[in-house]
Amino acid sequence: MEKVDFSDELQLVAFSLAGEEYAVDIHYVQEINRLLNITRVPKAPYYVEGVINLRGNVVPVIDLRKRFSLPPRETTDRTRIIIIKVKDITVGIIVDGVSEVIRIQSSAVEPPPGLYGSVDLDYIRGVGKMDDRLLILINIEKVIDLEALAEEE
Repeated sequence: MEKVDFSDELQLVAFSLAGEEYAVDIHYVQEINRLLNITRVPKAPYYVEGVINLRGNVVPVIDLRKRFSLPPRETTDRTRIIIIKVKDITVGIIVDGVSEVIRIQSSAVEPPPGLYGSVDLDYIRGVGKMDDRLLILINIEKVIDLEALAEEE
């Protein structure tokens, strides 16, 4: 039996947003929750929906549709908040639905194309090819804008 080298394998959490498939590295994902009550925060950036109380911790929540300049979402029973932790900052991102955890070889990921619809290329780490599917891998550190969130804390 051939030994498989997992050193260049990515493990991703796949989610949907406006009919497209996106993914984030699982190492950043702390948990996935149903949509919780969100408290609005005055003077927050346009893409920050507000904050949630997550087991006694106040966590800012970003609406990825707003962040990516996509049309507003309709909340359904599939809508989720993915809790992300990056450099000691915890933040939630609202997505239309979470589909699965995927393993993909690094070699199956290509750099982002020259232009990609309305999503800013800074937010895209690459595009993963899996059979007949394309997964847009997001650069979560750019998406959540660590500097802006750190200033608000």
